[in-house]
Amino acid sequence: MSQFFHIHPDNPQGRLINQAVQIIRSGGIIVYPTDSGYAIGCGLGEKKAMEKIVQIRQLNKKHNFTLVCRDLSEIASFARIDNIAFRSVRAHTPGPYTFIFKGTKEVPKRVLNEKKKTIGIRIPDNSIALALLEELGEPLMSSSLLLPGDEFSESDPDEIRERLEKQVDLIIHGGYLGEKPTSVIDFSDGEPIVLREGEGDVSQFL
Repeated sequence: MSQFFHIHPDNPQGRLINQAVQIIRSGGIIVYPTDSGYAIGCGLGEKKAMEKIVQIRQLNKKHNFTLVCRDLSEIASFARIDNIAFRSVRAHTPGPYTFIFKGTKEVPKRVLNEKKKTIGIRIPDNSIALALLEELGEPLMSSSLLLPGDEFSESDPDEIRERLEKQVDLIIHGGYLGEKPTSVIDFSDGEPIVLREGEGDVSQFL
């Protein structure tokens, strides 16, 4: 049975953030709010938790997870990013964008795209997510909470609880969110390519 925390969307309670991070560090799977709906995530080194997320979402082995980061310096540790791309990312974060870059050696091989050796990176514009990441001190390995048979990612934490309370370790209620996904911008070959237009203005990348 999962725990269920009500965390204030603007002023996250430090006590609950600390408890959530302890769950992550102990290998737990959490559902948490972002600026593009709810996400499901675990610690970067937690292979078993990652495999369970794959089962919950019924993903194929080629699914690409995203590293959700707290700031630009953390992105630079995990992504090979040049000065031009760095300026562009800085102008759009925090925000509802996922950026694709070649990964560094800091990224576990199982998380990288098998052929291109790329990784999705993002900094969400959500106070709860950023508080979790700040306390955790490393990225969350994450995926949108798009459950089997659904067209959109989950936005209602009470419904998430009904569906997942026996499969995850923590569900954070951080409000009722939108369902539109992030925009995905691929920088892995140099020039930006818009792979998906979701939340956020992508006109600069076209």
